[in-house]
Amino acid sequence: DASFRGLDVVSKKVIWASGTGGTVIRTIDGGSNWGVIKVPGASKLDFRDIEAFDSRTAYVLSIGNGDSSRIYKTSDGGATWKLQFKNELKDAFFDSIAFWDEDHGLAQSDPIDGKYVFYETKDGETWTRMPAERMPVALEGEAAFAASGTCIVTRGENEVFLITGGKAAHVYHSSNRGQTWSSVPAPLIYGGQGTGIFGFAYMGKRAIIVGGDYTKPKQNDRTVAYSMDKGKSWATKYKLAPFGYRSGATFVKKKTIVVVGITGSNISYDAGDSWEELDKVERNTVMSKGNKAVWAVGPKGEVSKLRIK
Repeated sequence: DASFRGLDVVSKKVIWASGTGGTVIRTIDGGSNWGVIKVPGASKLDFRDIEAFDSRTAYVLSIGNGDSSRIYKTSDGGATWKLQFKNELKDAFFDSIAFWDEDHGLAQSDPIDGKYVFYETKDGETWTRMPAERMPVALEGEAAFAASGTCIVTRGENEVFLITGGKAAHVYHSSNRGQTWSSVPAPLIYGGQGTGIFGFAYMGKRAIIVGGDYTKPKQNDRTVAYSMDKGKSWATKYKLAPFGYRSGATFVKKKTIVVVGITGSNISYDAGDSWEELDKVERNTVMSKGNKAVWAVGPKGEVSKLRIK
């Protein structure tokens, strides 16, 4: 069974997910039936991020060193795939892709020579590296985690966020499609190789980051923080979080948030002031389109629709 980390809930009916073994799955009837799609020539690849626009159009990103980092696109519901991008940078390791619309998006790699690496597409077909001198500076030992497909997240017409961890944890922000960047330190645990921010979500002015230490998933020291000003500043609400390591988050409604991780899932109905445990199922990422379409995926083929009251 594939381990899934890529997820895109396009609508109540159309959901795509991606994972190991070059696997993509898709439903067009709200999860009653799933089609399992094997991308040709990708059986050894791990598709950590998927971005879909409807039942026919989707991009997937595979991660890894060298030419294991690739982007494929389908325009016919997964019947055929075009390899659009194959990494040729020796030290690159891609983590995430994000789009403003079907033709305009970014792909992000861990730093090379102290700078995060970004490629952009302006036509939905070709990918071009953005000038290194304009890219965000990484502190030594800082990188992004390809954990939930939310290392980079777009917002509105021109904004994009980048979340990081390791020796440092930052939320980077660009308001001009990645041309220039600013950053704020995040109040999540950092310093170890497995620590930092793993998931990001927003709705309106509110935003949430989740993470922790994936090598100690039950440790609940600084695993969640909140922003009330569209991600400009971040704060924790309690000394110890009500859950351990979490890699995915989604806003179901303005104050309803679901978070998932390998030790279970939790829900808050009051914008994070208090949390309830949903279950103890291992999951990697979660996404929603309203409370009737909250989906989460994880290891060992885990795909579930979460029941939210």
